[in-house]
Formats: sequence, structure tokens, C-alpha cells
Amino acid sequence: MAARNKARKRAFQILFEADQRGVSVQEVLADWVRHARSDERQPPVGEYTMELVEGYAPYAGRIDELIATYAEGWALDRMPVVDRNILRLGAYELVWVDGTPDAVVIDEAVQLAKEFSTDDSPQFVNGLLARFKDLKPKLRRD
Repeated sequence: MAARNKARKRAFQILFEADQRGVSVQEVLADWVRHARSDERQPPVGEYTMELVEGYAPYAGRIDELIATYAEGWALDRMPVVDRNILRLGAYELVWVDGTPDAVVIDEAVQLAKEFSTDDSPQFVNGLLARFKDLKPKLRRD
């Protein structure tokens, strides 16, 4: 598994855990780092995973607003928790992280949906992130 692919997967898992526990992503990230340092069986948290989680945190509210606005027919709190967190991570990386091609970000998010969610989720994730890609210049300004 490519390093960035693995980093995205772990970042998604941190966002998912934070959502499930009702705590901040920073708290879960700190827990993961602490566990990795104290238990050699736990893999270390990679630099790109930390960059994604720490970068996402200040945009979390804005990202949730975007998802709620553009996810037609889905209220954020009614959306499957896996999909919600894949979209959060994908939206952050797509709109606010430079250096990764948009198609790669969307493809990686779709792959996460295929691995962790329902049969309908990959299409849903692809469609919403494609919409964000089209609106990216406007979303970055807002």
C-alpha cells in the first residue's frame, strides 16, 4: 500500500473515531501518537496522517457546512458515519491541500468508501467530491 494511501486511511480512521467518541480529532490523534510511543505493537502515526488531521481541524465546521449544503437529500447527522468522515477528509484535502491532484484525492476517497461503506457509497462520495472540485476556487475564497 502506498504511503499516502495508508496515511489517508489512518487519517480517516482518526476522524471516524473522533466522530464516534464525540471528541476532537486532535484528542484522538494525541491518543494514537501516545499509544504508538508506549506500545511497540502499535504502528507510528505517519507525518502525512498528522498533517491531514491537524490541517482538517480548523476547517471542520466549514467542511460540515459544505457537506450539508451540497449533499442533496442527506442531512449531515443522518448520513452514514463512514461516508461523513470520508467526505470530511476528502473535502479538506481536495479544497485546501495543494500538491495532490484532484483526481487522486477523489479516487482515494472512493476507494475508502468501497472498503468501509455500503455499495451506494462510492458513487455518493464521488459525486459530492466532484462537485467540490468544480466549486474549489469559490470554496477556497469563502
